[in-house]
Amino acid sequence: MSQNKTSVLAGLIGAGIQASRTPAMHEHEGDAQGLRYLYRLIDLDQLKLDSAALPDLLSAAERMGYTGLNITFPCKQAIIPLLDELSPEAAGIGAVNTVVLKDGKRVGHNTDCLGFGEGFRRGLPDVQRRQVVQMGAGGAGSAVAHALLAEGVERLTLFEVDAVRGQALVDSLNQHFGAGRAALGTDLSSAMLEADGLVNTTPIGMAKLPGTPVPAELLRPELWVAEIIYFPLETELLRDARALGCRTLDGGTMAVFQAVKAFELFSGMAANAPRMMAHFASLNG
Repeated sequence: MSQNKTSVLAGLIGAGIQASRTPAMHEHEGDAQGLRYLYRLIDLDQLKLDSAALPDLLSAAERMGYTGLNITFPCKQAIIPLLDELSPEAAGIGAVNTVVLKDGKRVGHNTDCLGFGEGFRRGLPDVQRRQVVQMGAGGAGSAVAHALLAEGVERLTLFEVDAVRGQALVDSLNQHFGAGRAALGTDLSSAMLEADGLVNTTPIGMAKLPGTPVPAELLRPELWVAEIIYFPLETELLRDARALGCRTLDGGTMAVFQAVKAFELFSGMAANAPRMMAHFASLNG
């Protein structure tokens, strides 16, 4: 067997990520392509660290020869000041979920926007897009908001506990997509009455943060509901929505397609998206 296989050493930095399917997806695709592909979890909760440790973690990854890192909650915006360059998409979104470490440089990318957009087109191709409510305006929320407006949502109402962060995203979206396309919401009940769709980009509903960001009584059968969480694949919000007969989109497709693009950035090789989707489905079977 050839000894000069391309090797990739990658990792995921985030909090409470033990259930992540990302390592398995990357390593399985690497194996299928004949690469030496190792993907490690760098879990801030297990290490008893927070995002203040990012400078040290990035330096350590560079010293240990990491090819790149994926970045998840709560680090997608905190990582930006530590990078040398941003892709145009990451700069526009203001969040990074993929860092390529090459030639002494740290280059930030965002594959969440592409991942959510692909999932939305596949899972909810013909839904009404006049008014959409989005819960959360963090790193993932910023990427999803960009994807929703790019996919033709006419007006996006954002609800965010950090009003300053929420307003900053609204201002950025209106500058990018046109005045009035995004607004910060204040009354969830009335916004939900007018909404065609609801998207959750908060961590509420994850295995480590159970619950729902929107009370079940605010849902109705005509609404479509999308989720970006994929562990668990069926969150309380999706369970409530399906019980009413709403059309739903789970976080699986976004998880796969952000991983497809990240794999390509790390390895320099094209990923086989159908194979990665099938493998992801088998992990949740």
